[in-house]
Amino acid sequence: MNIMEQNHDTSCVGSDRAGPGRSDLSAQLAALSDLDPEKLRVLWRRLYRSHPPKGLSRDLMVRAVAYKLQERALGGLGKPTLRRLKSLVGKLNAEGKRSFAAPLSLKPGTRLVREWDGETHSVLVLEKGFEYRGQDYRSLSQVARRITGAHWSGPRFFRLRQNPKPFEPRVEPCHE
Repeated sequence: MNIMEQNHDTSCVGSDRAGPGRSDLSAQLAALSDLDPEKLRVLWRRLYRSHPPKGLSRDLMVRAVAYKLQERALGGLGKPTLRRLKSLVGKLNAEGKRSFAAPLSLKPGTRLVREWDGETHSVLVLEKGFEYRGQDYRSLSQVARRITGAHWSGPRFFRLRQNPKPFEPRVEPCHE
């Protein structure tokens, strides 16, 4: 039986959604590369219940169909992930931006360490904030200001954000 003839109403492993089981998934994914464009569009309509976007490349269509087949067989994204994606889309639409800096996601108990001015500084991530030298802070920027005495982006100070400039090691003269 080929991918176009398979019944997608059977129950799947690990999910309450309809779709192929794990045993058929590898064969279905392998068969996608052999489908002609028309059959690929028919499969898209069956899986997504809409027409594929105009101008979508064949490669991208194969990838999207493969994702949907895997999602049906193995289960999709969790509800927290879907909520997060939905909120990010809303934020991007509201602000009219095409990209954004992902928010920090630090787990409580994580320890951030940074050397500054010859001294090693250690910050503990808390459920709501940070602890540095026995004192609680609401933001990493407050901690960075306490350490340096100047305004710093906390995430940048602790090197949690990508720095646009490549790292240049500091070269100090050798005293012999």
